[in-house]
Amino acid sequence: MSLNTSDRHSGGCLSLGRLFKFKPERTPKSSSKQANLSRRHDQMHEPSDSETNIDTTDRTCRVFYDTCCNFACSKTNIATYQWEAPPVYSDLACGDSIRGKVRNTIESVVDDLDSSLRSLSLKIHNHPELMFEEIFAHDILSDFMENHGFVVTRHYLGLNTAFKAEYTHGKGGRTIGINSEMDALPVIGHACGHNLIAISGVGMAIAIKSALETHNVSGKVVLLGTPAEEAGGGKIILLDRGAYKGMDACLMCHPSPGPECSSSLPSSLAMQSLDAEFFGHSAHAGDAPWEGTNALDAAFLAYSSVSVLRQQIKPDHRVHGVIQGGAQRSANVIPDYSKMKWYVRAPTRDQLARLVERVCACFEGAALATSCHFKVTKSAPYYDLRQNSVLAGVFSHAICEQPGGTVGLYPSGASTDFGNVSYGNLALFTSSFCLGSIQAIPTQPNGGNHSPAFADSARTTEAHKACMTTTKALACTGFRVLEDDDFSKRVREAFEASL
Repeated sequence: MSLNTSDRHSGGCLSLGRLFKFKPERTPKSSSKQANLSRRHDQMHEPSDSETNIDTTDRTCRVFYDTCCNFACSKTNIATYQWEAPPVYSDLACGDSIRGKVRNTIESVVDDLDSSLRSLSLKIHNHPELMFEEIFAHDILSDFMENHGFVVTRHYLGLNTAFKAEYTHGKGGRTIGINSEMDALPVIGHACGHNLIAISGVGMAIAIKSALETHNVSGKVVLLGTPAEEAGGGKIILLDRGAYKGMDACLMCHPSPGPECSSSLPSSLAMQSLDAEFFGHSAHAGDAPWEGTNALDAAFLAYSSVSVLRQQIKPDHRVHGVIQGGAQRSANVIPDYSKMKWYVRAPTRDQLARLVERVCACFEGAALATSCHFKVTKSAPYYDLRQNSVLAGVFSHAICEQPGGTVGLYPSGASTDFGNVSYGNLALFTSSFCLGSIQAIPTQPNGGNHSPAFADSARTTEAHKACMTTTKALACTGFRVLEDDDFSKRVREAFEASL
């Protein structure tokens, strides 16, 4: 993201920078190598001219500027993209000889797969499919995993475009789960880069399989092909049907704009989709309008009510919607039906539930004012993503081993059904300790996620390279869960402490 410290961006949009402040900087107990990395990171992030009005020595007053206007990134503006560093665990580094060998194995496998994964990514990108229609992606990903020694269950758990690819080495051991998303957006295709998520999951799974074999570690790798993330909540359905049962941790990544060679570990907003329908009565708009009940008026009144509500909601809450088109209408007929689609977002699932009630009250008030009947259909909510701090620490070490690699935390206004997985399914007595990383890929100005420009960025060689770097780091993290008893215990303790 291209960020600045002015109250307004050049495009005229109000900055959200005032809303997010840094916490006081922590001084971790780190090795000399980590201290050198920290000093190198500080040197790379000297304040630019646009930051001269900010006291860079006082992190308690630093402001994170997250723009909605310009998503371009380059080396020249990386200094303006500051974030809170993730937790550091000096004793979890992969510097010893055994883990160094494991890392070499994983990196070698991913490098060997590079060209075939690139081809797979482009095929999926060139054939975008909407939620629950990912037939092409389902088939080629399933074939690929079978060809690499995995047992594949197609059309998994009753979802036509879901699959499960698993591999077990030895007896006993733990299970690492991985997600591969594959759905696209209407009209603009893979403008959220799910082609990259798909191949990253594949690469992780095959690399961990090879490491289990090479270093003779018992364990299981499960790759889930998860449809309908953009809408439909594919992971929620799979979670309810037991797909994540038995996993000790679950990993995935997602592309986004950001500084070169960077990754981040944000949470996500909880989100729920609402369909609001209004039912009225038709009449001749010129001859007898008093005989009609205007359902379109109800929709516009509801829209205005939500707009007014926004002034009284917290800065990190979001409500956005559209009036959906239907059959062609005549201007001299009182509309008897209207429909709206809304997304409601908040930092936690509890805050989301309260905000949804307030939004629904706007619909009810609009119906009452216009004498319409109304109906609200709620989708399954997407929960906020609860990152596991211990997994984050090891992932951070792996990324920072890369030349120029940096990792940070920052607020995110996006939502994902992976958040539900991070809460687990109490009915099935399962819980997956989750880590979802954001990988930065080069983008054009104003070309962030869910734009046609991002769809173009998601097929570039630079985006693929960034995806492979993140894939290696996540695979090292996942293998550590399988191989290290003490580490796995600490992952679980971090999860329990977050409850």
